[in-house]
Amino acid sequence: MNRTTLSLIAVATALAAVTGFATLTAPDSTGAAVAQTPALLPVERTSQLCPAPSMSDIAETTYTSFTPAGTSGSGTSGSAGLSESVVTLADTAGNTKDATKDAQKDDKSDDKDAKSDGEKTDSAQDKAFLALKEPGKPVSAEASGAEAPALVGSADGRLAPGWTTQQTTTVSVGGARGLLGMTCAGPDTDFWFPGVSTEASRQDYVHLTNPDETAAVADIEVYGKDGVLKSEVGEGIPVPGRSSVPVLLSTLTGESAPDATVHVTTRTGRVGAVVRVADEKAGSDWLAASGDPAARLVLPGIPADATDVRLVAFATGEDDADLKVQLAGADGTITPAGNETLHVKSRMTASVDLADVTKGQAGSLVLSPVGSGRAAPVVAALRVVRGKGANQEIAFIPATAPIASRATVADNRAKGSTLSLTAPGAAAKVKVTSSAGTGGGEPAVQTYTVKAGTTLAVTPPAPKGLKGSYAVTVEPEAGGGPVHAARTLALPEDGVPMFTVQTLPDDRGMVSVPKAREDLSILGD
Repeated sequence: MNRTTLSLIAVATALAAVTGFATLTAPDSTGAAVAQTPALLPVERTSQLCPAPSMSDIAETTYTSFTPAGTSGSGTSGSAGLSESVVTLADTAGNTKDATKDAQKDDKSDDKDAKSDGEKTDSAQDKAFLALKEPGKPVSAEASGAEAPALVGSADGRLAPGWTTQQTTTVSVGGARGLLGMTCAGPDTDFWFPGVSTEASRQDYVHLTNPDETAAVADIEVYGKDGVLKSEVGEGIPVPGRSSVPVLLSTLTGESAPDATVHVTTRTGRVGAVVRVADEKAGSDWLAASGDPAARLVLPGIPADATDVRLVAFATGEDDADLKVQLAGADGTITPAGNETLHVKSRMTASVDLADVTKGQAGSLVLSPVGSGRAAPVVAALRVVRGKGANQEIAFIPATAPIASRATVADNRAKGSTLSLTAPGAAAKVKVTSSAGTGGGEPAVQTYTVKAGTTLAVTPPAPKGLKGSYAVTVEPEAGGGPVHAARTLALPEDGVPMFTVQTLPDDRGMVSVPKAREDLSILGD
């Protein structure tokens, strides 16, 4: 037996189980390479990063963690936990300083027994802030004020496949007022954020979170309607190990751009990235990264009562993009009058105001190339407003890929959760499972049919005897068309229609790995 080839199988299998990517070829009897049929196996380990939720002293944050039950082959043991990370502030020169340490200096007179920053960091890393015990049962933790922590963590074994954490923050008054929701994401090296702004009325912070012990170095580029905005401080931003660095976009450039696109890349290491938006007139929310650049995009989950919808798109390649703009609603797909197409120049940001495009019916925006010419890759996001005047509230919907197998969103409430399912092509059947609650209850399951070219907005099936919040898992059935999904959580307060929207990308809980024959005879001696 060739030991080198056996080692290759082991390495490829381990790589796929952790990252989701691996391929392997083996020679046939003639010596020619033959691709092996891959096998689907559950991931063995996954990571998540949650940024510091707010700078407001009156913020109330709930973190909810969950892994779906029933993943075949995931074993009987495993762990999942998120620990506190240090928040490090970046100045306009790209330097960083420890915000926790500064806060300790300010509070020294009030708390003589305060621990040093190093001691607090060590204890935070040693003890999980939020730990999940078993699949199928969500857990939650709460934190108040501006000291609510950024979190980093990982899951392995049976808790890794489909592990998800939701961070939900309510700020009742002030310039950052709003319901801020996000699904904590894994680390990467490349992110696109169409929909940001450097206007004076906006405070947009890019949060960079490093899950590793060694420092990462990131670059931030901002693109407006005429191309890249001049900046001398957006390059080489250090992100210390196991730390989170918020960077205010308006400090990176002197140019004002009402609609812009941010590109985050890393020179070394990897980070999690997300944008926290605060609009002085319309509240605040998180803007998650757009899905990978593509010629066709779906932005699911526009609420039925949206009073204003703004589309922001960016062409990432060397070619301009001409996009057909359509709305997949409850009764079919239509083209908004006066906004049939959008021209996006290469490496430039384009935007269009679609006003109250849903007209009382929940829908999803579908972007596709005009004509049969060469299709250019784009990224896109929607800025969605509910309410009017002083009672406005914003949320963001980035483009998201279809669910390949399964997707989950946590922290659904007894009232206020709406699930949007979009089938832009052929019709599809979708299994929706609501988990037990954080405080108890029994799971509930229901199957929905989504007609071709439509968006179906439903209230998830209610868990029997629900106590606390619950998770919703979406699984398209085989044989149907692609399905895109989003969850809207609405928690109105004092006449303000506070809400947040999270898209549901595939959880990548299963990965393809090389499938070797039992006798491995194809590998030779």
